[in-house]
Amino acid sequence: MSNNVGSLLADCEVTFATSKEADQIVHLLKDVAKWLKEQEIDQWGFLAAGGEDDEIRQAISNKDTFIVKRHEEIVATFTLYDTPSSWDKHTWGHVNDEAVYLHRLAVSRSNMGSGLGKELLQWLEQYLKKEGKNTLRLDCVEKNNKLNDFYRSNGFEQVGIGDGHTLFQKNL
Repeated sequence: MSNNVGSLLADCEVTFATSKEADQIVHLLKDVAKWLKEQEIDQWGFLAAGGEDDEIRQAISNKDTFIVKRHEEIVATFTLYDTPSSWDKHTWGHVNDEAVYLHRLAVSRSNMGSGLGKELLQWLEQYLKKEGKNTLRLDCVEKNNKLNDFYRSNGFEQVGIGDGHTLFQKNL
């Protein structure tokens, strides 16, 4: 991905995450994971237990992780992989194309319900088109009905199930 990242909204900025922000990003992700568990939503349990800390930090180091800031506060984060991760290969199988894989899209608890998630997906679509990408993929726990509905309502097509996860794709 190029460094051509910019404004999302009038009061938000999207940038690549840096290693100095790693602790804040891990905290945001774990806070959302904790909230999901409190809501009895089976999503990100492995992350909540610290199982992805090294992968999160590596994605930041590799410039695969983005942050969204509003007034200098990180209000959201997400990771984009140009090539399938081992998890993607496990759930999607070995697909030979140029899809981009979205992981760990999270909006801070104080910004949940604000529409920021939807706006982020719209921003992602425009950003990836500018990057010459034509397919965005993601997965979420099959039984997480609210999140499945969120992705469907934002133009993602369910294309399968892999290891208990709904596989979504959007052609850009």
